[in-house]
Amino acid sequence: MRKKIFLEKIKTFFGAPFSHHQLHHAPDYLLIGAVGLILVFGLMMLSSASAVAAFQEHNDSYYFFKHQLLNGLLPGLIGFFIIAQFDYRKLKKFAFAMLVATIILLVLVFLPVIGQSYGKTNSWVNLGLVGFQPTEIVKLTFLIYLATWLEKRGEHGLRDVQYGLLPFLFALGMVVILVMAQPDFGTLLVIMAISLTVYFLANPPYRYVFGLIIGGFLLMFIALQVAPYRLARLTAFFNPDVDPQGISYHITQAKIAVGSGGILGLGIGKSRQKFDYLPEVYGDSIFAVIAEEMGFIFSLALIGLFLTVATRGLKIARAAPDKFGELLAVGITSWFAFQAFINIATMIGLFPLTGIPLPFISYGGTALTVSLVACGILINISKQTKAY
Repeated sequence: MRKKIFLEKIKTFFGAPFSHHQLHHAPDYLLIGAVGLILVFGLMMLSSASAVAAFQEHNDSYYFFKHQLLNGLLPGLIGFFIIAQFDYRKLKKFAFAMLVATIILLVLVFLPVIGQSYGKTNSWVNLGLVGFQPTEIVKLTFLIYLATWLEKRGEHGLRDVQYGLLPFLFALGMVVILVMAQPDFGTLLVIMAISLTVYFLANPPYRYVFGLIIGGFLLMFIALQVAPYRLARLTAFFNPDVDPQGISYHITQAKIAVGSGGILGLGIGKSRQKFDYLPEVYGDSIFAVIAEEMGFIFSLALIGLFLTVATRGLKIARAAPDKFGELLAVGITSWFAFQAFINIATMIGLFPLTGIPLPFISYGGTALTVSLVACGILINISKQTKAY
């Protein structure tokens, strides 16, 4: 009897997410399979790529691997299974609270004691037993707020400057300023890409979209001017041979790793570049280690898995039962696709270095947890789509 009452309370709290009559069909198993394969492959490669650095820094070759399991995969899978059962429409109730939480999280990194720096950025919050990277959480919370707000405004509302454009610019501007202040240029690019994608999908006047794109390029130009190291990365991109031991060092070492892999790779665990040659070897540069150890074929297969995630996500968005679901699905899909494309492109010299991690693979507990929660939302939408 007590068990029955407890279950009823859970159903009431979550809006009866576990009742099967709410679901039109089974979830998108192809999407689940693609993400699952990326996770397994990513953990295997993280264990290999991080072994040298982990031993040097912590005297434990599996330090980063174990932390990724405990601080990223475990809470991420719990969040995934819970949110996959939670009706995504209920998220609209918390949209404004999420915007407020977004701003608070971004401010916390600047507070003494609580905020912690990593490299050149103030990007971490330490609450004693719990530490996390707020910008990774912001990607999801701000997306949920935008999708809710854009659906509520509708096409007609977005045509009005005061009712549609200015509030959007104000909300986006607050987030952009706080992220730039850290500074975290890579995350800024991701947030802007997600925001502009869902805004464009909401069908505002094209002149607003063009204006926002021009404003985005202007913002990137300013960001390059105020931080010399970003300008140096751009210089290294256009002229990789300008300073192989200086500003071009990272991209040079990445290309050596990718080129050394050949067709079939050197073999798992046999990377040479991870021995203090390649910077951020278990973070932003992990794809270079994958290419070195596993070769062109496996690298291409990994890209194929990300393409599968992107295509399934867009199909889910197209068949979503409402505008909110469509915007949310497109936002999550563009987030994963943009990060994967930019990360891989930087490692093979097709895009300047930005510090954007590879989704589900690069080391980072907060990033992995939030990405899996976002996947859970996408799966929940897939359960309620029209046939596709």
